[in-house]
Amino acid sequence: MAKVYVFLADGFEDVEALIPIDVLRRGGVDVTTVSISEFPLVQSAHGVNIEADILFEQGNYTDADLLMLPGGMPGASNLYMHDGVCKAVKAQFAAGKKVSAICAAPGVVLAPLGIVDGKKATCYPGFEKALAENGATYTADLVTVDGNVTTAEGPAAAFPYAYELLSQLVDKQTSGQIAEGMRFKHLMQK
Repeated sequence: MAKVYVFLADGFEDVEALIPIDVLRRGGVDVTTVSISEFPLVQSAHGVNIEADILFEQGNYTDADLLMLPGGMPGASNLYMHDGVCKAVKAQFAAGKKVSAICAAPGVVLAPLGIVDGKKATCYPGFEKALAENGATYTADLVTVDGNVTTAEGPAAAFPYAYELLSQLVDKQTSGQIAEGMRFKHLMQK
C-alpha cells in the first residue's frame, strides 16, 4: 500500500488538502496528516480546524511514497519556514521519490528548495515568477507532472490533482473508478 504524508500548516487551503486526502484514502492509499506546529489541531485558511494524525516530530518520512504540500496563505509560507518540512521534501526529491504541491506551495516551497529547477510546473497565478526565477517552466495548466514532481494550480485543480496522484500511486483504473463513484467524470462531461 502506498504511503503519503500531507503536511498541514496553519493557513492551509481547505480543499487543496482535504480533497486529495479523501480521494487517496478512498483509493486505498495510507495517508497520514502531519501538523507542523506543536499541536495536533491545525486551522485552515478559512477557519476550519483539522486534527492531524501526528505531529511532525512523530514522523519518520523515509517510508513515504509521496510528500504532499497543500497551498493557501499563509499555509505555504508556514511550510517553507519549517526546517523539518524543507529537509524532508529535499530528501524525498533527492531519493527520486514523489513530491507534490498545489496553489502557492510550488512557488513558495518547491521553487526555493530547488525542486522544480529545469522542470515544468504550475501554481496559483501570481506565484509563477518564483518558478521562473528558480529555473522552472510555468505551464499555467491545472495539473503538471514532470518526473517525480506533480504541481497543481489552485482550489479548482484539487480533484484533477487528487486523481492524478491516485493514478501514480495505485493505478489509472482505480483512479477512474473513484472519479466515477464521486461523479467527477459526470461533471467533466458537461
